[in-house]
Amino acid sequence: MVVGDNRSSGYSYSYRVVFRRWSMTLKDPCGPERYVGTAMDLAPGAGISTIAAVDSPDLDREWERVMGVNLEAAITMIRLSLDDLKQTDGGRIVNIASTEGLGATRGILPYTVSKHGVIGLTRAVAMDLARAGVTCNCICPGPIETGMTDPIPADVRAAFAKRRVPLGRYGTPEEVAHAVLSLALPASSYITGAILCVDGGLMVQNT
Repeated sequence: MVVGDNRSSGYSYSYRVVFRRWSMTLKDPCGPERYVGTAMDLAPGAGISTIAAVDSPDLDREWERVMGVNLEAAITMIRLSLDDLKQTDGGRIVNIASTEGLGATRGILPYTVSKHGVIGLTRAVAMDLARAGVTCNCICPGPIETGMTDPIPADVRAAFAKRRVPLGRYGTPEEVAHAVLSLALPASSYITGAILCVDGGLMVQNT
């Protein structure tokens, strides 16, 4: 498991790659430059978020930046790994989207659209690679304690969790990683195109 975050230039992003016998070099913020070894399990999960609504004057710039990291990087990593994934006995791809990909929040249009895109990408890739024995699934984390949520004051996070999350707290990166691992195990070989929320019950609560 490789975990990293970067908060330069007023942005926050993190990446997590679950791997076996595989390594890669990342450009800033996420573009893969090279990789060596054999990819068996791939979990592209780079993500940034920024404030930009449909009527924001800087929407075009923010759209390009967020889409490049959140969506284009995922398909690039998948395509770079295709040969290795197809040659293994049951390659696994686990994309990282967000509960934002199942709904929408005012004022973060590029992020919302990008996460809907990751879910669509997951389903399309699952269909394209099924005959090759490669599965593709998607994790949708809810509120998680990461570099992206660190700037939110602790009392605001606690109030949100109490109001919106049935389990009453933010999740941890390790809890997301465990869900990724479960979809990479041989026991999950008949699961593909699935969307799994790791959100403390946020998306099933009616109020």
